[in-house]
Amino acid sequence: MQNCFKAPTDLEYDVYVLRIGHRPQRDKRITTHVGLVAWSFGAKGIFIDSKDENLKKKFDDLKNRWGGGYFTVVTGVDAIKFTKEWKMSGGCVIHLTMYGLPVDDVINDIKAKCRKLLVIVGAEKVPRIFYELADYNVAIGNLPHSEVSALALFLDVLWNGRERRLCFEDAKIYIVPTARGKRVAEVRSDD
Repeated sequence: MQNCFKAPTDLEYDVYVLRIGHRPQRDKRITTHVGLVAWSFGAKGIFIDSKDENLKKKFDDLKNRWGGGYFTVVTGVDAIKFTKEWKMSGGCVIHLTMYGLPVDDVINDIKAKCRKLLVIVGAEKVPRIFYELADYNVAIGNLPHSEVSALALFLDVLWNGRERRLCFEDAKIYIVPTARGKRVAEVRSDD
């Protein structure tokens, strides 16, 4: 595990994701993927507006094996109240929406003004209040697309791709890049 960032603390922004409109019976796979992108692309946690203990258990297992134990997963939050409190604490709210301004047009302003970011991604039609609460309504593209891809691309642009070398000091296993096949190794003390 060489040439990697050991934790998001090596990245210069504190990023958390707020997933709104999660429907546990319908969206569990997509919300899991939103969380996986948040975790593997350097966010420090995800907040989900619906109570979903199964999702929390999945992430506890993931973090136990692959690391990133710092990653917070909280379900059942009041999304509007949480977003207002985030803003009052001095954090920036970034709402990812295909109706927003192109990411390339606003990313430098976000980088200059924000250190603590709450990135909102919706599951269904996002209530208007989130467009109004957002400091930035940001579009990865102005055509319909997945919230999973929007989050991944936003985080990649935010960190100029540096998060792609993220690894976790508390990992028990890690992937060894190979040209062919699959190789997973256990972490040894000399890695």
